[in-house]
Amino acid sequence: MAQSTVQTFISPGRYVQGKGAISRLGEELAQIGKRPLMICDDMVWNIVRDDITTSLKAANLPVIREKFNGIPHPKEIGRFVELLKKHNADIAVSVGGGSTHDTAKAAGHDAGIRWVTVPTTASVDAPTSTLGVIYTEDHAFLEYLYFPRNPDLVLVDTQIVANAPAEFLIAGVGDALATWLEAKAVAGSFSDTIAGDLPTLTGTALARLSWDVLWENAIPAIAAVRDHVVTPALEKVIEANTLLSGLGFESGGLAAAHAIHNGLTAVPQTRGVQHGYKVNVGSVTQLVLEGAPFADIRAFVEFTTRVGLPTTLTEVGIDVDDAETLRIVAEAATAEGETIHNMSFEVTAESVMYALISVERLSRQIRAEAGLPEPVKYEAHH
Repeated sequence: MAQSTVQTFISPGRYVQGKGAISRLGEELAQIGKRPLMICDDMVWNIVRDDITTSLKAANLPVIREKFNGIPHPKEIGRFVELLKKHNADIAVSVGGGSTHDTAKAAGHDAGIRWVTVPTTASVDAPTSTLGVIYTEDHAFLEYLYFPRNPDLVLVDTQIVANAPAEFLIAGVGDALATWLEAKAVAGSFSDTIAGDLPTLTGTALARLSWDVLWENAIPAIAAVRDHVVTPALEKVIEANTLLSGLGFESGGLAAAHAIHNGLTAVPQTRGVQHGYKVNVGSVTQLVLEGAPFADIRAFVEFTTRVGLPTTLTEVGIDVDDAETLRIVAEAATAEGETIHNMSFEVTAESVMYALISVERLSRQIRAEAGLPEPVKYEAHH
């Protein structure tokens, strides 16, 4: 429950989105500093190198890039702190997905410089936030890090997002849909948000707006991405996944869905499942856990199945009869300090286990009655 009677809203300094926006990166960075360091993995750098090089040179900025190795764990963050110092960088610029952004935020903070995010997918809401999700080297959830400010700039080129595999956008929809479910729970329990105080009306309203935009536009946006074209629906979904969801989760609050995601990362069966896919299972579980009206659960399961998101344990690699695995997930989800304790009622590991078990049969039943596909078992790649 909240310890404060103050409400707080936080946001990035500037948000830029549009087709071809990558060409503006140099002029935008030049307003922030003089020696940006690009933090980017090889695959993404091969896609954006020419556009970023042209843009930075036009703004008389040096082109300095160091390879990100894929997981935001403490050693990788420490390595980038040293690289930022080595290059005398004054801006840490993450180009890529959520793990890249979390690494750059943590390294930029530790190096005492500013940071900027350039998402190349709309798969998570990490680009706008003060939050860093830190993992072990084996990609199990380790901790949340909270930084004293948001990125100075978030720049999204929607054509680059459209060129990425549709699975990334689908994952972003799963992550963003949880925003309203969790913000609504936090508002109802008068709990604190990541911003440090009670939610503002603005934060909660933006979470709801993200939800509304996605229900209207997610399916046509995913169709557009499969054809690698930018449409109005795609522009709206990218903004919902990135900006609205980012502002909504941070200033509206997190609750059960993301805590259950964190629990799912504690078992090896889910390794390789995208963040937003696991969050969607967390969303269904939160709805069951809080006793939501069946019509709401049915609508959510049907919609997110059509979007392409998992709604069963099977689809994230877990056997519903594997009690030991479910116990590990439930205990991790209800660990001290987890956001599941922002619900308006006491949540125990046992109640989470029961909800997880219930989700499997319930979602299968809803899908069968709607003529939707049977769940396909996910097999983790080791």
